[in-house]
Amino acid sequence: MSNTPNEVEKATKEPVSSSSSGGQQAGSEDMATLNVDPNTLTVSDLYDKEKFDLETMDNKLVFHLLQASPEGLTQAEATARIEKFGPNKLPEKKVNPILMFLSFMWNPLSWVMEAAAIVAIALSNGQGMPPDWQDFVGIILLLLGNSCIGFYEERGAGKAVEALMAALAPQCKVKRDGKWETMEASNLVPGDIIAIGIGDVVPADSRMVVSNNVKIDQAALTGESLPVGKDAGDEVFSGSTVKQGEAEALVIGTGLNTFFGRAASLVAGANEGMGHLQQVLAKIGNFCICSIAIFLVAEIFVMFPGYRFRYRRGINNLLVLLIGGIPIAMPTVLSVTLAIGAKQLAEHKAIVTRISAIEELAGVTILCSDKTGTLTLNELTIKTDSVKQYSDVSVDDILLWSAYASRVENQDAIDKSVVGSLPNVSMAREGIDEMGFLPFNPVDKRTQITYRRHSDGTVHRVTKGMSQVILELSTKNMSPELENQLHADVDEFARRGLRALAVAEEDVPSGELEGEGSGFRLIGLLPIFDPPRHDTKETIDRAIDLGVHVKMVTGDQLAIAKETGRELGMGDTMYKASILNKADELQGIANSVDELVLRADGFAGVYPEHKYEIVERLQNLGHMVAMTGDGVNDAPALAKANVGVAVADASDAARSAADIVLTEAGLSTIIEAFMHSRVIFQRMRNYSIYTCAVTIRVVTTFSILVFAYKFNFPPFMVLILAIINDGTMMTISTDRVKPSRHPNAWNLVEIFSYAIVYGCYLTLSTLIFFVVIDKSNFFQRHGCKAFTDHNDFSLHSVIYLQVSILSQALIFVTRAQGFFFTERPSIFLMCAFVVAQFVATIITVYANWGFTEIYGAGWHWAGAVWIWDIVWFMPLDFIKFGMAAIIQRFAAHNGPPTPGAPVTHEQVELARQRTRMSMEAAQSVNRISTIPSRGASYYAPNMHDNVSHRRNFGSRVRHMITKTGKSLGMDSHELRRLQSTQAQAASRVLSDNN
Repeated sequence: MSNTPNEVEKATKEPVSSSSSGGQQAGSEDMATLNVDPNTLTVSDLYDKEKFDLETMDNKLVFHLLQASPEGLTQAEATARIEKFGPNKLPEKKVNPILMFLSFMWNPLSWVMEAAAIVAIALSNGQGMPPDWQDFVGIILLLLGNSCIGFYEERGAGKAVEALMAALAPQCKVKRDGKWETMEASNLVPGDIIAIGIGDVVPADSRMVVSNNVKIDQAALTGESLPVGKDAGDEVFSGSTVKQGEAEALVIGTGLNTFFGRAASLVAGANEGMGHLQQVLAKIGNFCICSIAIFLVAEIFVMFPGYRFRYRRGINNLLVLLIGGIPIAMPTVLSVTLAIGAKQLAEHKAIVTRISAIEELAGVTILCSDKTGTLTLNELTIKTDSVKQYSDVSVDDILLWSAYASRVENQDAIDKSVVGSLPNVSMAREGIDEMGFLPFNPVDKRTQITYRRHSDGTVHRVTKGMSQVILELSTKNMSPELENQLHADVDEFARRGLRALAVAEEDVPSGELEGEGSGFRLIGLLPIFDPPRHDTKETIDRAIDLGVHVKMVTGDQLAIAKETGRELGMGDTMYKASILNKADELQGIANSVDELVLRADGFAGVYPEHKYEIVERLQNLGHMVAMTGDGVNDAPALAKANVGVAVADASDAARSAADIVLTEAGLSTIIEAFMHSRVIFQRMRNYSIYTCAVTIRVVTTFSILVFAYKFNFPPFMVLILAIINDGTMMTISTDRVKPSRHPNAWNLVEIFSYAIVYGCYLTLSTLIFFVVIDKSNFFQRHGCKAFTDHNDFSLHSVIYLQVSILSQALIFVTRAQGFFFTERPSIFLMCAFVVAQFVATIITVYANWGFTEIYGAGWHWAGAVWIWDIVWFMPLDFIKFGMAAIIQRFAAHNGPPTPGAPVTHEQVELARQRTRMSMEAAQSVNRISTIPSRGASYYAPNMHDNVSHRRNFGSRVRHMITKTGKSLGMDSHELRRLQSTQAQAASRVLSDNN
């Protein structure tokens, strides 16, 4: 029978004993108090902590609620439950392919072309002439062609990313139908019995049923650096890692009903916002549209009131500006460029989850990198060149005897590092018989082995552990001087961020396992550290060469962070993250927190709120920031950063918040991504300058020809020009370009300045060409036929070829940083240019298309045009160099402050102003509990990134806003739980230190 909510609440609030005493009778009584029918229980009721707290209830009650047994579920039960609870993964937002296709025709540039199509079919009629079907059909085909290409490439890139992400899908061992089998973790349901062992990632929130000396690393969830022991009845979180032992566990939560599933939903889609690239595209589009609009208005006033043009003639000239001026292929070319770039990055182990992040990655000036696993190997290692000796025992023997006192199977991190310091791990038991071994435990804080040597049959003991514990055991040959030396060495190691492991040995004269020893003798002190990756130092040097400042942001101790920074050559000007909220401690260090954040080489003891604040302050100072992370607690900072990077083996929550997911460990993959993103950016920049220049060239050229000569260029030929040019420009997405040595940024003033100068120069080339044809017989003297008037159909052909060649050749100037011939273009771009201009030349020579008012002009005119355009092409490089010199003169004064340099008062005030604006924006955003979508519309409201007052992270997380205007929110119960979990972790570390 079904219970009412009040009955359920009453039943579950009665006290429930978690004691194991009383056996089956107590368990039965506990279940009697749980007056609820599991068959009618809803998912929302099951995970309502006010009714049922599956994390703290007695295991028997959990089994009863989930209708589970130690033998696991049947396949039929699992199938039914996956329908009820859903798959064990974060939900993904699928994009409708039809809407994706149509989106390529839904932007301001396409709207203008669509308006031109309407003009061609609806307004271009009358005066005894039919509608302009040719232009209408051509425009529609151009729109569909651009959309098809963009859809194909972006869809292909999306499928490639999906395939790579699918390859990362975790596996787990689960008991179904009474048998153990391996399956994808996404198929788990509440009630399943799973098996976990060393190295396994816990696939779902679970309660331990059987535990065999298990230790769990929860760093990705709580930030605590030391593994935590787990016994039967304890909860283990999904995303945590088994560091020791093996266990069987009952799954209690999957998907969004897990700790990191709920934390992942804190990155909420309150507003899609407009991405950085979309803003740039909008501004470029607006520039082109405004340019066209100015000349459209001018033509209307000149043609109709001034020249008294007939309606149809004027409409055709307006169509020339609408069709020729709009860079209709720009969204498609840039989308294709980014899609191909995403595929290339995936080949280099970087999966792009938000395609426009490629463009933002090219502009990153500061990379905030985690230490453990990214800069370092995340493996404890003995620093053999720093081992301290306190007797006549050699360093090699100290290492060997320490390995004797270590496990060779089921090792913890320290035992693994000690045994790994030997030339061959088999030496850890070679030449001895193990008589007895005492593993590490929290009380004794040491390990010990008693063994017999094969060589002489003597029995010895070796122990290793905490220095103070080993010191108290060592009575043989101990002196005040030796004791003081040990303390001094331990302090030295601590200053260098090295953990100390003391080693002592004694003889056992009786030769018995429990025999009395001769007294422990202190023989050595082993320094333990997490070594940098072999390529990290070189990678950081490369990052510095690329203009990217790398800051270490780690939860580890300050001394360890500084030692790692010194070894990597990234500096040791590092501070505890707590200083960010203690302005009174800045005296003598920095003038403000902003200056401290900018000048520091890194921060230690970092919690999630510190990462978020560091990113935000750097952004407010004008920097583009990339942040690496791997855990649920990194999600807010990853979402806030301009580019969030989830490192290899990151949790699903971190991946969902990140823009780029690495599939290979280490920083080198990120640097490769920087290089490739800059190549992609250069392609987009080159094309943007080109397309804006062509817009200026077309609208000014044909407008001035109308004003001066009443020249009526056929709109269909402009359409042919656009189709051929757009087809050629598609190949820019694979062009061979040199990446910038410095971070890239969209300088639209620079782009528009280049475009206006280039466009005016190209216009001048056509106007002078037209004047020479009209006012002289220069070309006729060289075999070219004369024209009857300014609108001779053959003249239309000649002007078409002159505009086509020089306009398209401009790309070879914009793509090169030096002279155009010093940087070889891709074979695709070169072939596309040759084919396009060959077609244009054939049209000029032979086409007799009366419907579009062009006649073939012959090979003499074609040759004359080619020579004319080559002559005018040569000075373009010098114009480029002159423009670059002028722009660089002004660029140095407008950049963000350099990391490591003092921050001016004006820059601090600007950062504070941005912060205040962010806070105001934050207060107006409500939380929406959904998983984030990485898409962005072309035109959408752009919200300021926020910062709330510097309170604790838990109380602030609901008011955070990401870089795209998304709010960060979390249920209040989850906040309390997150805070209490982190508080427990902090207290455990503090008690260990004491």
